[in-house]
Amino acid sequence: MSQNNIEKFQFLVKLAFENGAADAKIIPTNKVIVENRVTLKCKNCNYYGKTLACPPYTPTAEEFKKIVNEYSYAMFMKFTSKAQSDPELYKKLMVAETDPTVPKEIKEKAARFWKDWKDDKIKMLQTVVDLEKAAMNKGFSLAISFVSGHCQLCEKCSTENRICVKPNLARMSEDALGVNVKKTAANAGIEYTFPFTKNPESFALLLID
Repeated sequence: MSQNNIEKFQFLVKLAFENGAADAKIIPTNKVIVENRVTLKCKNCNYYGKTLACPPYTPTAEEFKKIVNEYSYAMFMKFTSKAQSDPELYKKLMVAETDPTVPKEIKEKAARFWKDWKDDKIKMLQTVVDLEKAAMNKGFSLAISFVSGHCQLCEKCSTENRICVKPNLARMSEDALGVNVKKTAANAGIEYTFPFTKNPESFALLLID
């Protein structure tokens, strides 16, 4: 990766930090790790088949790997949410809404956590889409972005007719496409914390060419 190519994309890194990214790095696309086993995790997700940004509506990992190889560079980004957890809440986050034995106080904390995280993920999505547009405005017409997790823009996705009602903002999940976020973060020199202890992290990818 030449220094000249790094420099020509630094405007994107600068914009990412200015708009809330906790970290952002330009990497060659051979550092973006795409694996079939990542999409296998999607099969057990409650949102499988419920949004157009998730399988089975997205390209397979094998298809996406070929797409990534058609690009030369990527910007990998980390965002830290203001949503806060603690050891007691963390243990109940996934069941707080449905488990009647969870105390009311914990249920309220969990509801606030999920709301804050959703709000931040939508803000992150807008930032990433704006970065994609900034790249396109500089002549990188095939720039395209991806975010972590399922799409949360609509209460119910239009999977019946497979026509997204918010195509200008909705973006596919990088996890759903097979991106191994942990390995890609390591390749980018970006710290990845799982499980999180206080504030959850979200990651995003921008392919540039």
